[in-house]
Amino acid sequence: MTEKETKAVAKRQHQHRQRLPKNTKPKEWLSKDLSLDYVASYKPFNFVDGEGVRCSLYVSGCKFACPGCYNKVAQNFHYGQPYTKDLEDQIIADLGQSYVQGLTLLGGEPFLNTHVCLQLIDRIHKEYGHSKDIWSWTGYTWDELQLESDDKKEMLSKLDILVDGRFLEAQKDLTLQFRGSSNQRIIDVQKSLQQSKVVIWDRLVR
Repeated sequence: MTEKETKAVAKRQHQHRQRLPKNTKPKEWLSKDLSLDYVASYKPFNFVDGEGVRCSLYVSGCKFACPGCYNKVAQNFHYGQPYTKDLEDQIIADLGQSYVQGLTLLGGEPFLNTHVCLQLIDRIHKEYGHSKDIWSWTGYTWDELQLESDDKKEMLSKLDILVDGRFLEAQKDLTLQFRGSSNQRIIDVQKSLQQSKVVIWDRLVR
């Protein structure tokens, strides 16, 4: 291999490495240090962010910076508008519709916005018990969350479904159910906590 070819290979390898999401050490990124309690958007009555009719809250701020992220603007912790009591009341009212199955938390990164997410989750449980299910997407893997801060563990414990893992361009697959890349998993949180292992959602088709 010539020197020119060697440099070309090295350049491609470098570019490939640059196209991976950022990684984190346990408790390196903390909501209390990063979150500004902003939300990027709220989308009631949709069919794409999980099973059934859902109300989806997109929180602002993410450090994973996955290449190919479908909601890149929401990586900014200051994007959008502050979370308000009026918005929370609207979400609670919308969830009260009999045809709405539950809430979905997306972003951004919900686990870097635990103050907002826990506040809303606790209000839902107060108002509706467990009659409305709660889904969340995250760039963290299940195993990473087991080593994380108490607020992240608390939030995880109050979810029904978690879609875990960073979006990886090399594993992108648009045919997957509720995921963008094949490394991501749809996890039944309560069964996983009970069995101390990852239990995949039993309605997974693909």
